Amino acid sequence: MRVLVTGGAGLLGYWVARIFADRGSQVYSTFHEKKPPDIEGVEWLHVNLEERDSVARAVQFSRPEVVVHTAAYTDVDGCEVDRGRAYRVNVLGTRAIARLCRDVGFKLIYVSTDYVFDGSRGFYSEEDTPSPVNYYGLTKLLGEEAVLSACEGPVVVRVSGLYGYSPAGKRNFGFNVYEALSKGLEVRAFSDQYLSPTYVVELAKSLERLARADFSGVLHLAGERMSRYEFALLVARTGGFSEERVRPTSLKDAKLTARRPVDSSLNTEKARALGLSLPATSECVRMFVEDMKRWLG
Repeated sequence: MRVLVTGGAGLLGYWVARIFADRGSQVYSTFHEKKPPDIEGVEWLHVNLEERDSVARAVQFSRPEVVVHTAAYTDVDGCEVDRGRAYRVNVLGTRAIARLCRDVGFKLIYVSTDYVFDGSRGFYSEEDTPSPVNYYGLTKLLGEEAVLSACEGPVVVRVSGLYGYSPAGKRNFGFNVYEALSKGLEVRAFSDQYLSPTYVVELAKSLERLARADFSGVLHLAGERMSRYEFALLVARTGGFSEERVRPTSLKDAKLTARRPVDSSLNTEKARALGLSLPATSECVRMFVEDMKRWLG
């Protein structure tokens, strides 16, 4: 299978490119500002999502059967401040890829987010109506709409709270928690914000299986519902660190630029029925801790 992975320098994109290559696909992966470490079997292409011609050249060169679009401007507060960049990357860039998929006729898997929901109740299914509370979530929702309206048989995959290790140096909440605890530092985490923490390595494996499956539409691929505080406690417990170093804080008291959904956890029953769901979060965190020990020492 010939695969084009956008955003290979990102946390998820790195692992998607690596998993596809490990499983025998011919992989091309894009990067923008910083090229990630070499991956055997992956050819890197420089692409600026804000320039349609740049995207088109990558597609014409790679001639993929499947595009996995993981690239995005994911800084939630940054999107609120620089709305122009957020729109150009997350909406216009995605629209350009979707139209190329339509014109050339290859399968598109677009990675979206739980932040398309307002977080008023949680455990959202694929049939629930999105209603984002911040500009990042809005741009990702507009990206979904661009993909679903432009492509033939597209797949929109919503994920939540990505965590894991990336040699490209992309930090995330899980990484920060483990690193702080391993240094004997205190960790503060919201006890009143709920999500579905998702281990990137297992997510990448599910996306590779999904690329080979006869499925189109919207699908939720994520972990189990828990608060950020509960997740941090699980990392501490699994890593053999003192749970007393994990302290609860409140989202309500945080002075964040962009509003966050209180409970954006995802219902993954459809993925389970398709055999694409992730392992239990306890097992994913165990694998994550082992990875962190191996990578960081």
